[in-house]
Amino acid sequence: MDEAQASANEETKSSAGDKYETGRAMMQLELEKNAAQLAEANKLQVTLNHLDPLKVSNIVQVGSLVTTTIGLFYIGISAGPLKLDDKIIFAVSAASPVGMKLIGLKQGDTFQQQGKLCTILAVD
Repeated sequence: MDEAQASANEETKSSAGDKYETGRAMMQLELEKNAAQLAEANKLQVTLNHLDPLKVSNIVQVGSLVTTTIGLFYIGISAGPLKLDDKIIFAVSAASPVGMKLIGLKQGDTFQQQGKLCTILAVD
């Protein structure tokens, strides 16, 4: 964001007509895009800060690691697949389609995912 702002501030008017205004507009768009990304990252940070890794529950909730017949899911923020040791864990938010299906379920419960009947094997 600082680089985009500095670049916009350094643009000087040239004899090429509106080149100066076009350059400033492009830098402003880049600044707005970066500001939106920063706001989203801050929201994710707030969510992560509210997770209690020591909280234990047998019901799927935010902060749960859920072992299913189709894989491992960590309910927290949408971060995609993460590799931990030799395992792939899908980090999903509670508001994601699979997150919404899992929230409130417990070991032994089933849910539908992409046309498959899946079972929860463990909730940690």
